Amino acid sequence: MVAAEASSALYAQRLLEHWQDREFEAFGVGSQEMVDVGFTAVGKAEEMAVMGLQEVISHWDVISKAYKAILEECKSNPPKFALLLDYPGFNLRLAKDLKKLGIPVVYYISPHIWAWKKKRIHKIKKVVDKMLVLFPFEVDLYKKHNVDVEFVGHPLVDEIDSYVGTAEELQSRKDRYGFGKNKVIALMPGSRHSELKYILEPQIKTAQELYKKYPSYNYALFVAPTLNLHEVKSMLPRYDFPLTIIKEEPLKMIPLADIVLCASGTATLFVGLFKKPMVIMYKMNALTVFVGRFLVRSLKFFGLVNIVMDREVAPELFQEQANVENLVKHMEVYISDPEAYQNAVNDLSQVRKSLGSQNVTKTVSDAVEKFWH
Repeated sequence: MVAAEASSALYAQRLLEHWQDREFEAFGVGSQEMVDVGFTAVGKAEEMAVMGLQEVISHWDVISKAYKAILEECKSNPPKFALLLDYPGFNLRLAKDLKKLGIPVVYYISPHIWAWKKKRIHKIKKVVDKMLVLFPFEVDLYKKHNVDVEFVGHPLVDEIDSYVGTAEELQSRKDRYGFGKNKVIALMPGSRHSELKYILEPQIKTAQELYKKYPSYNYALFVAPTLNLHEVKSMLPRYDFPLTIIKEEPLKMIPLADIVLCASGTATLFVGLFKKPMVIMYKMNALTVFVGRFLVRSLKFFGLVNIVMDREVAPELFQEQANVENLVKHMEVYISDPEAYQNAVNDLSQVRKSLGSQNVTKTVSDAVEKFWH
């Protein structure tokens, strides 16, 4: 198993938990939570969750070491099959080498070939035995190229259900953080260390400006479980407003918020499923942006929640647009206009219908059952 990012590691963890009543060994790249349920990690998700050309290069030793360790283990102790989650730059290359070793490859969470690098589908056809996709619109794309594909739904749907508590329980958690009855504006700067370099500062400065106008609001920084809390704190720009820093599972943190300033990524689906109005923003290094603009020209949106809904249910600001002035302006709409806030809640209530039914982990398990034998 290769689950090198926060969200995919959570879904892999759920599979490991689902399989606890059967005898098996699993190894590869994963989180500490996966290790806690019996996984053998030859690579750590928190060390490999990087994005962007420069960041990948700077982490190349760690990534390369994990890659070689996986292949060595596969040669000495060939597994029944490989389950690769997302992380396409690494996983598609690995899939090619695994196929040479005669190891079946199941890919769970498709690369976003509908967004960029569409030619990857030809490589996928050659090296992937089974593709499990999260979004229904992905099925036709793979079927068109005769790839064995199955829509399993989005595992976030199951996660949301397990974290929805009563209003009293939620208020108790808010009280624990000192929020009381006041509303909470949350900052979610992403789950990769490389993202913080570009996203954390504008988010903090946006909150600083909002606090000047709306001091009765609570302000919170939600730190992803894959990030080191000490490192995040060391990267914070100077600020002089009350900021509560929380590091928990995203599904425990998001219900605390009323409005979210969110880095683009899977987190936008987390926030959308909890029906929390959000502003989506993203910034990265100039080289990655230069290359990326050519690769995603056909994409209407970059925020995943907007892509899934095929319309803008949350405003999105990219690169130079994601400046403090613009971010404040868009966040203020939800603060000052109750109707706009409620409209956003109503729009986001439709997200769940687009993500399939429940028991996704069992559906995935059933889909790979034939590879156990």
